[in-house]
Amino acid sequence: MGKRKKGRKGRCVRKNTNVHTESEELVQAPHSFVIHRGISGGYVEELTKDFRNVMEPFTASSLKERQKNTIKDFVSIAGLLHVSHLCIFSRTEIGIYLKITRLPRGPTLTFRVNEFSLAKDVVSSLKKQVVIEEAFKHSSLIVLNSFSGEGMQMKLMASIFQNMFPTINLTNIDLNTIRRCVLLNYNPVSKLIDFRHYNIKVAPVGISKGVKKVVQGKVPDLSKCNDIDEFFTKSGLLSGSEMEDDPNSHVTLSQKIITRGNVEQGKSAIRLTELGPRLTLQLLKIEKGLLDGEVLYHDLIFKTEEEKEEIHKKHELKRKLKEKRKQIQDENKKKKVEIKQGLKEKSLKGILKNGTETDRLLKMTAQEAPIEEQDNDVEYYRQEVGEEPDKDLFTNSQTGTKRPAKTYHNYKNKKVKLNNSKQTERGENITGRAFRIQNKRTSQK
Repeated sequence: MGKRKKGRKGRCVRKNTNVHTESEELVQAPHSFVIHRGISGGYVEELTKDFRNVMEPFTASSLKERQKNTIKDFVSIAGLLHVSHLCIFSRTEIGIYLKITRLPRGPTLTFRVNEFSLAKDVVSSLKKQVVIEEAFKHSSLIVLNSFSGEGMQMKLMASIFQNMFPTINLTNIDLNTIRRCVLLNYNPVSKLIDFRHYNIKVAPVGISKGVKKVVQGKVPDLSKCNDIDEFFTKSGLLSGSEMEDDPNSHVTLSQKIITRGNVEQGKSAIRLTELGPRLTLQLLKIEKGLLDGEVLYHDLIFKTEEEKEEIHKKHELKRKLKEKRKQIQDENKKKKVEIKQGLKEKSLKGILKNGTETDRLLKMTAQEAPIEEQDNDVEYYRQEVGEEPDKDLFTNSQTGTKRPAKTYHNYKNKKVKLNNSKQTERGENITGRAFRIQNKRTSQK
């Protein structure tokens, strides 16, 4: 690793202007998680990916989910990522279901998917396949039809679907950002919801096919014409798609569009190309909480007011029991902490007490050890040498400490090499421990 240059200062994180911060508009936009649970297979994973494309760009398109992940895992990180909605596709032995819940406390809407078609099947069935990747960089436009019926469930459904997509400000909206559309049509007779996803295209109106090609920058085919004027003035060259346009689809543009041929304050036609997927949904029930709680609406089960009141009492009783258990758990936790702290203090006192007792024993041992060592050395010297030792020979051992060094130099004195044996006045050789004791006495002198 290269050395850091002198005089070069590190950049402060707080003053770093290169940090990418999200705008307030992006933070306040509704974000979503689209996951699948339950039995795998049955095109549920492909349907989940197609629904993520619908919710682009404010969704986790590359979200990795595992079987061991629970709903609590997604809810715990939803606040950090500004996620407001959770869409869950699940498959059982009966069929496929879609749950849409508002984070973090509900409500939860449960739909049954009666029919569906994947995006690849929808696009392959079209005569002219048009899929533009630039269209997925901006959010879709939501259109609701026939959701103004009576009933609490209709208002709640409309509110949930509207809040899943960003709101549009008509005063400063850019028409070039509206490239996709999500249509939800409710049938009050069958109580089914048709879900469709379209690509929006704006084409000029009132010009011939030849003029339209030239305006859009395409190279015209002049092989059948004698002159360029004949190509423009030739009758019957209007495009077939323009002849089929409904006059209700004609609009007057208030802004300039990027596509060629569309001018400001000019007439243009709106054309839709389906992108998929197709879904036919049926609302089954609405729950008050997050995948749990009081059932506000059920399409198959009807209950009287007395039954609803009894269920409400049961929920209240469960809630009170849960709070009581939580309170008991908190008290038990505090008691365990206090007991643990008391045991810790008691063990510290015992350690200190044992430490003082150990020190006392060590001092007594240190005082007794030199005397025993002195007696052993004197007796051993008598047996080996056969003489009485001098009085000053074992005086240093009584203190139990070594003589402190008198030198103040950092280097060590060289040791004098001595022979391993020595003769006494009687001519006997001294070896082993007696020899070391004799050398010690001579060095002390």
